[in-house]
Order: sequence, then C-alpha cells, then structure tokens
Amino acid sequence: MNATTFAALRLLTDGEFRSGQDIARRLGVSRASVWNALHALDGAGIEIFKVRGRGYRLAEPMSLLDHAAIKRHLGARAAHFKIELLDCTDSTNTLLMQRAAAGAVSGCMIAAEWQTHGRGRRGRAWHAALGSALTFSLLWRFQQGAGFLSGLSLAVSVAVARALAAFGAADCGVKWPNDVLWRGCKLAGILIEMQGDMLGPSAAIIGIGLNCRLPDAVRAHIDQPVADLEQIIGGKVDRNRLLASLLIELDRVLEQFARDGFAPLRDEWQRRHVYQRKTVRLKLPDGGSINGTVEGVAEDGALLLATKTGRRRFHGGDISLHRGTA
Repeated sequence: MNATTFAALRLLTDGEFRSGQDIARRLGVSRASVWNALHALDGAGIEIFKVRGRGYRLAEPMSLLDHAAIKRHLGARAAHFKIELLDCTDSTNTLLMQRAAAGAVSGCMIAAEWQTHGRGRRGRAWHAALGSALTFSLLWRFQQGAGFLSGLSLAVSVAVARALAAFGAADCGVKWPNDVLWRGCKLAGILIEMQGDMLGPSAAIIGIGLNCRLPDAVRAHIDQPVADLEQIIGGKVDRNRLLASLLIELDRVLEQFARDGFAPLRDEWQRRHVYQRKTVRLKLPDGGSINGTVEGVAEDGALLLATKTGRRRFHGGDISLHRGTA
C-alpha cells in the first residue's frame, strides 16, 4: 500500500470506469505501476471490476476522508481541532503519542484510512477494511493528573454512543470499560493512553475504532460478535459527517469532563450499560476470575460488583468483563 495505490483509489472512488492508460496518465506513472497499485487494493479487500475496452471500476463507490468536508460538518467547532488525515500509518495512537511528547497542542486529531498495526485494549489487534471504518486518535490535555482521568474511557464511550444515536443507532449500549455495542455485538472500541505527571498536567491520547462497514473477509479475522453501522441503519455512511459528529460530541464531553470529572456523566453511562444489574464474570490479570452482579460504577469509573464476599471495586487495567451465570 503505497502513495500510488491511494492515488489510484481516489480516481476510482466515483464508481465509474477508468482505463489503465487514463489512470497512468493522470498519476504520471507506467501502466505496470497502475496494475501493481490496483492489485494491492484487491489484496486489501477492495473489489475491483476489470472490463476489456472499458478499464477498471470499484464494485461500489467509496467515500474517502476529506479535510474540507470534515471542517464543513464541524462548523464553528472546527477551530477546536487540528485535523490530519493520513492514507496509511502503523497506529494513529502510536503516532499521536509521539506528537504529544513533542508538544502537540490539545485538539490534535489524526485519522488514517489504513492502519497496519491498529491496536485495541490489552494489546489486541483492530481489524478493519480500507475505507470501511473510522480509525482515529485525539489528543486532549488536562490540568489534572492521571488519577483524575480514571473515568475518561467511560466518558468517551458516552460521547460515541450519543453520536451514533444521532446517526440512527439509537439502541447502542456501552460495556465497561471501553466498548460500544449494538445488540451484544461490538460496534466501536476505545483505547486511551496517558502522558504527564501524576499531579498534573496530563495528556490523554484517545483512540477510537468504529465499524462503518465490515466485509465478510474482515469479519473472518475477528474472534467476537461484531456489528457495523451500515448494517444498523440500513444504508451508506458518510464517514466525513460521522467523524465530525464524533468530534463534536467528544468536544462537549471532554470540556465537561475537564471541569467536573466523570460524575455528571455517571447516570447516563449506567443507563446505557448493557450489563447493568446483570450477572457477570471478570477475568483478572493473574488468570483468575470473579463472579458477581454489576451494581454500577463509582464516580471515578470503577466497576462496582456485588459478590458473595460483599461489594468490590475494579478499575480497567487488564480486567475483562463477560456475561456470567447465576
């Protein structure tokens, strides 16, 4: 996946036929380079039709991320963000962590069409097809220290759920501590990494991966039930408008969080929690597990679990939550 591959893709996004000669002329490359570029797209899960005498065409039109479109949808809030769009990177979180350490300002956002090493929580890989997901990271700086940010992933999941509801996915729920689900299937994941001093100031790199459309070839690599937004709303997703909607809700929530912490968002998060008052099993980092009933979350985002030995508190870390049995 090189620059020629993405340039060729942009010429084909309208779904019309283009000859190899025309593509080569527009890009200033050889016909062989065009063939290699389109072959790379095929390997990335992008279906291309080839018809003798007519040329190449995408099986269906594709909308790539566009800086001007995103800013237009952001409206007045565009001034709150510094937007960078990349064709390809290893991980937007990794790149933005480096930028943050070098002094990048709050509101910097990096989105990539293709991540070669996209990461989820607990080191898991994030699988997505080219042009079929939103994978982006947002830098937000706080005057407070890391302890104040303990409920941040829950606050972010509220922002994501609000934006998705506006797109027609009204019955999305959240799962402690960092997933957004639709009817029990994962729709979006959140990865937050921190920099800074314990007493402040601090910086959070907020990584979000959201399934807009999941081809069967991608689903085959995912080891859990998943959903995509096009499946939910029954139509195409304008990723530029969706990204702007997510940024607007994140801006609102993060401004509130910086003032008041997670507490004002706690009730809304609990209303959305798919395991609220349900029996669950927690898998612990040492390999053990604990069963109990979810009573909610504390004002710092800790999970409150009623167990046989009484109420216990758990923070995210390497703990994972699963449906349990009575």
